Amino acid sequence: MQLFAQLFTRLDETTRTNRKIAELVAYFQQAPPEDSIWAVRFLIGRRPKRLIATRKLRRWAAELAEIPDWLFDASYSRVGDLAETITLLLPSHPTHPCPPLHEWIETRLLTLRTKGEVEQRGDVIAAWQALDTAQRFVWNKLITGGFRVGVSQKLVVRALSQFSGIDAAVIAHRLMGHWPPTADFFRQLLSGDTADADISRPYPFCLAYPLDGAPDLLGPVSSWQAEWKWDGIRAQVIHRRGACFVWSRGEELVSDRFPEITAMAERLPNGTVVDGELVAWLDDRPLDFGALQKRIGRKRLTAAIRSAVPVRLMAYDLLEVDGDDVRWRPLRWRASALSELVALVAASELMRSPLIHADNWEALSQARQRARCQRAEGLMLKHLDSGYGVGRRRGDWWKWKVDPYRVDAVMIYAQGGHGRRSGLYTDYTLAVWDGDRLVPFAKAYSGLRDSEIRQVDRFVRQNTIERFGPVRSVTPALVFEIAFEGIRRSIRHKSGVAVRFPRIARWRKDKPAHEADTLDTVKALIAVNE
Repeated sequence: MQLFAQLFTRLDETTRTNRKIAELVAYFQQAPPEDSIWAVRFLIGRRPKRLIATRKLRRWAAELAEIPDWLFDASYSRVGDLAETITLLLPSHPTHPCPPLHEWIETRLLTLRTKGEVEQRGDVIAAWQALDTAQRFVWNKLITGGFRVGVSQKLVVRALSQFSGIDAAVIAHRLMGHWPPTADFFRQLLSGDTADADISRPYPFCLAYPLDGAPDLLGPVSSWQAEWKWDGIRAQVIHRRGACFVWSRGEELVSDRFPEITAMAERLPNGTVVDGELVAWLDDRPLDFGALQKRIGRKRLTAAIRSAVPVRLMAYDLLEVDGDDVRWRPLRWRASALSELVALVAASELMRSPLIHADNWEALSQARQRARCQRAEGLMLKHLDSGYGVGRRRGDWWKWKVDPYRVDAVMIYAQGGHGRRSGLYTDYTLAVWDGDRLVPFAKAYSGLRDSEIRQVDRFVRQNTIERFGPVRSVTPALVFEIAFEGIRRSIRHKSGVAVRFPRIARWRKDKPAHEADTLDTVKALIAVNE
């Protein structure tokens, strides 16, 4: 635990990639395999969910610190992070030799969920009293479900590759899917024998960068494959040794959520892996992502919901043929083989994502403008000579999205931020006019510069009308241009609409509140989207 806490602190203290890799390598050199595998699991984002209710932790910490609840709440509001607040408020205790990380996790952390409140309280307080400040902070991050530090899975893979001498792509593949956090698996992860292949394991997804310049800078349009960027769930469908699996990009096995896709996979030849997008599709056209969410959010998948929201796989790429990894082959080869496969399977649940042919970039740009009519987010551009890489790589794959929707809205509520933004009002509720009243329609948390955030924070403090816990109602005076990717009807929202990925595009200091957009203007966008 001490070694892992030191690693967490050192990673948090630097923004330099090479320094972070060096710290990770140093950790793997010192830590035993049974600790290293848990460190890998947490660092790549597979942290445990919150094990104990926040209200309990706040109450226990206030009792141990011997402070009233209001003082704890005030401290939490100022710090903005529960784990850090508890760490700062608790009294120091003499520390003793600390058990290793895997023992803390396996015998103390993971057992908390199944215990009653009295036992939970005893175990948590015993841990707080046994750990030093750095260890206590990591422990708090783990039990609150908020463990994260500034490293990506790709960076951890690079460190493991440097430590072991094993190719990074091999390690990335081994970390996909489900695996046990054991010392044996850590040794297998770094094994020099690269012939291993769990039959269910997907490949690391190849991702695209946003196109940030003119497309004609990419060279001749004939060197590129263009296809629609669908708004669904990126997935890999696998058929190996008679077994079928559907994996989401978030490394979640979702075979049971999409049984029609799993059934379709049985018609694929053995040793086949297809990359694509799970899209809700009805009456020969895609539905919006909100329809797909009805499938995702159901604990029980009924025949009625399957009938109302059928799903198909829009196939993008072919990664494995007859059990052989073909990611290294050029896209033009994989694309041709994929089209032949789709024709061979001839299943309505499997569709080749349509390719868009154009003689020049101008014609392709015009096709991009029709993306919303296709219920797509824009275009994907992939170089015909490119292989299927690991993670996000610049140069070969680009996403050329349509311009976002934009609405001018008035800030009516503000709430304090967390982490480095704690102590500042950074989370805003925006509204549009419905007659002579303002109706909230979106929340935004990003888009302003630090200097602008400080200006808005001062405005909130000086123009508060009412307080509702951490939320402040403010004078409706500030107007922001809100950008968002999608919009749909919603009975859950007062405005009757829901938007996807809202963010602040700019602060409209030139526009008074009464000139902000109306709800009718916003709803008109739905008609365009439909």
